[in-house]
Amino acid sequence: MADRQLNIVEKLASSKGGAWYFIHVSGRIDPWLLKRTDGRLSSLPGAPVLLLQHTGAKSGKARETALTYTADGDAFVLTASNGGSEQHPAWYHNLRANPECRLVVKGASGDYVAEELEGDEYERVWELALDVYGGYAVYQDRTGGRKIPLMRLTQA
Repeated sequence: MADRQLNIVEKLASSKGGAWYFIHVSGRIDPWLLKRTDGRLSSLPGAPVLLLQHTGAKSGKARETALTYTADGDAFVLTASNGGSEQHPAWYHNLRANPECRLVVKGASGDYVAEELEGDEYERVWELALDVYGGYAVYQDRTGGRKIPLMRLTQA
């Protein structure tokens, strides 16, 4: 029964409407929740969610983005799916320009450094990400050919 419920939730989440909800609604609620609960509570119960505090690539201003993540040992991997959009999310451009960031996440908040994954390492971690959320495969199909980047964050 639990697997069936998870499958239904994944199908809803990977729909265009679900992606919009997670980007525009959860994305506004979760920074507030995550900061006040030290990363223990988000609007997506049961999903791995963290708060990425990063610097704008063009503006240099502080930014905050709540994102789901994939654990890879002590590192956190962010999937730049942008709900299957043909454009990369802003946070991805920001991390490429300014890889130093801060995470608010249950049990591991602190300063981190981002690196983009490529090649065999990308393929290995992409499979981990799909295990966390199978909807990434649906998003990849909607990107118009854009390869969804993966960013690994390791403690500074």
